[in-house]
Amino acid sequence: MDQHQMSYGSDYKFIPAISIANGSGVEVLPDLYSYTVQIVNIVFVGEQKGKGYVLIDAGMPGSADEIISVAEERFGKDNRPKAIILTHGHFDHVGAILELVEYWNIPVYAHELEIPFLTGKKSYPDPDPTVEGGMIAKVSSLFPNESINLGEHVKPLPTDGSIPHIHEFQWLHTPGHTPGHISIYREKDRSLIAGDAFVAVRQDSLYSVLTQKSEISGPPRYFTPDWESAWQSVNTLAELDPAIAITGHGLALTGEQLSKGLKNLANEFDQIAIPDYGKAVKRYKH
Repeated sequence: MDQHQMSYGSDYKFIPAISIANGSGVEVLPDLYSYTVQIVNIVFVGEQKGKGYVLIDAGMPGSADEIISVAEERFGKDNRPKAIILTHGHFDHVGAILELVEYWNIPVYAHELEIPFLTGKKSYPDPDPTVEGGMIAKVSSLFPNESINLGEHVKPLPTDGSIPHIHEFQWLHTPGHTPGHISIYREKDRSLIAGDAFVAVRQDSLYSVLTQKSEISGPPRYFTPDWESAWQSVNTLAELDPAIAITGHGLALTGEQLSKGLKNLANEFDQIAIPDYGKAVKRYKH
């Protein structure tokens, strides 16, 4: 496989943000393993040592060796994932993807509306450092934002909602944070991998991110351009009434904290999630 056909945006670089959860993994269920790379979660779906596992999202820039090492420790050295599934293409979810694709020689799947951002055709809107929020929002203009190019290594997910290699799960289109954002759900035990449709920590707040203070929040404010769709997506996920949720940022959620918190977020999204000011805030505040 020729990596020269693939490229990161020219602004991709290591971001020196580390939370206390960095480098820790949690077996949320026997076949759901959440691992924190600096400030973002990746998820391995599949039984430990089992064949046929997949990786959800691809961490921060510069984290490929760490992700490979975690995969080999959990599943065995000669047992590579079948595929990488992307919830979306922001830099902290695709940061190591080129090296992983080259090392494992596996396909990547994403929603068809996300493909242009993963093949160099479109860039996301610039992060908004003027948005209402804490210190991370204010320095968000430093974050990588140019589209990466995976070329032919990325494929659109099947339109029927199925996900290759993990047949009990389905993907749900949950746009707003990005046009092709997806969340991943298993009905039999109501397990949800939410990506950044909602998160378990206030991602714009430096203190909350560093300490991983648990709080159900809307998608990261500085990177969310479409609040109306984001609200609809949270409503969609709240109606599922998930029993377990792994989000892109923060600790896994279960029990009353999840059920009450997600319902509350859906009901009061305009108050809790939508910022009072910022480039993408238009008519949504009441």
